[in-house]
Amino acid sequence: MDKTLSFAAVHSTVAFLVGYLMTGSVWVGGALALVEPACNTVAFHLHEKAWKRIERRRATSNQPRMAA
Repeated sequence: MDKTLSFAAVHSTVAFLVGYLMTGSVWVGGALALVEPACNTVAFHLHEKAWKRIERRRATSNQPRMAA
């Protein structure tokens, strides 16, 4: 859990700094620090679901078939 929290802190800090450095606005940096990691979390969840589906299909197609 420590590693997860550490990554979240780094991610939010990078999002803030990118927004701030590009615009000079603390408000834009703060908004990005809140919104971008949240969107990435949802995208990652959907990505994982898609990969699990792909892995299941691959596992099913690699199983030997029994002769009738």
